[in-house]
Amino acid sequence: MVIKYAELETVCGITSKLPQNEGVEIAFAGKSNVGKSSLINGLLNRKSLARTSSQPGKTQTINFYKINRQFYFVDLPGYGYAKVSVKERENWGKMIENYLHTSKQLVLVFLLIDIRHEPSANDKMMYDWILHNGFTPVIIATKADKIKRSQLQKQIKIIRTKLEMQAEDMLFPFSALSKQGRDEILEYIGMVVEEAER
Repeated sequence: MVIKYAELETVCGITSKLPQNEGVEIAFAGKSNVGKSSLINGLLNRKSLARTSSQPGKTQTINFYKINRQFYFVDLPGYGYAKVSVKERENWGKMIENYLHTSKQLVLVFLLIDIRHEPSANDKMMYDWILHNGFTPVIIATKADKIKRSQLQKQIKIIRTKLEMQAEDMLFPFSALSKQGRDEILEYIGMVVEEAER
């Protein structure tokens, strides 16, 4: 899949009503510092469409990016960041839950996990939550350039085991730096969008 057009179309805060989009939606969930904005920018081949920040917990809204004037990337608020208040964390949780429950156009949820560490309790909770909402999350193991090649399979196995993934569940290692995994993820997205639009 080639991405020729991308723009931030809608930003939803806690009190905003979710948009009634025509095109299918693909959501990205993950911990605050897992590299979600870097992944989205990497897939779109743009430097800063999704705002990256050295301060985790910066995305406090649900951001809808219109892609190829056809479908949407949906950037969900990062979770599990300790420096925000409990109330704020609860609000982000409610926003994500509300979105997963009510979006009629959502066809795919990517869950990002830092490949260097075993999934946290928050990651496992989010994984189970997405399953509970009727989606099988596709895992993107980010920061793949930060480990040795020889460690890759070992780290992937740790993630699969900890999340209790099925053998057929998809996992893509990804590096924003080397673009490892970019083409495979885009190809997969293209396939899902095509299937959903049939």
